[in-house]
Amino acid sequence: MNISFTTIVGMMFALGLVCLTGMYAGRKVTSAADFTTGSNMSVAMVAGSLIGTLVGGASTIGTAQLAYTYGFSAWWFTLGGGIGLVIMAIFFAKPLYTSGSKTLPQILSKEYGKKIATLAAVLMSVGTFISIVSQLLSGSALLTSIVPIGSGAAMAGVILLMGIYVIFGGALGAGMVGILKTILLYVSTIVCGLLSLKLGGGLSVFTEVLPAEQYFNLFARGYWKDGGAGASLVFGVLTTQAYILPVISAKNLKTSKAGALLGGALTVIIGIAGIFVGMYMKLFMPDIPSSAAMPQFVIHCVPGFLGGVILATLLIAIIGTGAGLALGISSMISRDIYKVYFRPQATDRENLRFSRLVIVAVLISAAMFSMGEVGSMILNWSFLSMGLRGAVAFAPMCFALFSPGRISTKFAGMAIIAGPVLVLIGSFILPADIDPLFLGMAGSVIICLIGWLTGKKPEA
Repeated sequence: MNISFTTIVGMMFALGLVCLTGMYAGRKVTSAADFTTGSNMSVAMVAGSLIGTLVGGASTIGTAQLAYTYGFSAWWFTLGGGIGLVIMAIFFAKPLYTSGSKTLPQILSKEYGKKIATLAAVLMSVGTFISIVSQLLSGSALLTSIVPIGSGAAMAGVILLMGIYVIFGGALGAGMVGILKTILLYVSTIVCGLLSLKLGGGLSVFTEVLPAEQYFNLFARGYWKDGGAGASLVFGVLTTQAYILPVISAKNLKTSKAGALLGGALTVIIGIAGIFVGMYMKLFMPDIPSSAAMPQFVIHCVPGFLGGVILATLLIAIIGTGAGLALGISSMISRDIYKVYFRPQATDRENLRFSRLVIVAVLISAAMFSMGEVGSMILNWSFLSMGLRGAVAFAPMCFALFSPGRISTKFAGMAIIAGPVLVLIGSFILPADIDPLFLGMAGSVIICLIGWLTGKKPEA
């Protein structure tokens, strides 16, 4: 790609800044609670942690990729994610914060019992694992497009950076690095968006040359397809441990709500810049692979040092999302499986050590899985992952928070199993323009409603 020396300097500067911040945060971690959930997070740290996990490869490189072909239809990933955070702030922050639970399975355990919580933790971890795979694939694709290395070496580099990002600092590190990442990311995306408009001749050129029905239509791929994509993000955000963590880790409820609202607003905005970059590349480089739209734009259109900072920021966005999701899995496994079934009397230091080992194991497993032939399905897997998480836990969680004591363990278990199973079945039997999330969510909600109407019978 003929990367200049100043571009490399810019990349090293941004990556070094993030690594130093992560190591500094690691020195502040003194307990397992600091690591897995953080403590006393400010508004900026809550928003930074949410954005740091939500805005990754799909939100940047993936948005530009989809916009290359469908324009504003690509907005649904960040638009749906932002709407999900706003809904969380308005309706879910208070019951989550006041529940006294640190993980979603703990909420389910209080209402439905340990077995249901364990089942939900395992299924949600599988869905989250899929998202980590997609982040590793995105990071590897980005590295191999700017550095002459093989995919194996690129994957190892991404894992190493994810480890530095979160293993040493945990939730506290994710919050601190999230603030830095948010600043770098928004400066970078705003520069790219404005530059693409300027180089393209202004918005009027885009609207005149590109077909409006395809490129300036939020539902260019169909109402069911794009609507399902947005719904997947909403439900996925509301039921993913990595997004619940910052909300329950704020220093008070007011801070929790404000951080989620700020994170939601900023997440909605960030997708627009990627859309214009994708459409610009369609106008002026129509023959490149769509997945290369964002990296190619930065390499060819952004000056040296700044271009390096932006490329590194894109990599950091991918790293932050994958690391935050790995932390969410670690939090559920350590608190809801290891602590409950294997080592109830484990010391705080032992829990901290185990949480870090889980993150290492998850990242290595995801890298091994990513070596298969799954690269062409990155974006589809991102939406599927969000949909699976929502189908597993959304309905049971809502009834546990807003109508406790009304649904029996039997109905909750059936809903948790039926949701993801119907999503997977729907992906095979439904037409391509209908998101299978609708089938899974409908099945889960119907089962919970039947349980709610039947009423919870007292146990013998």
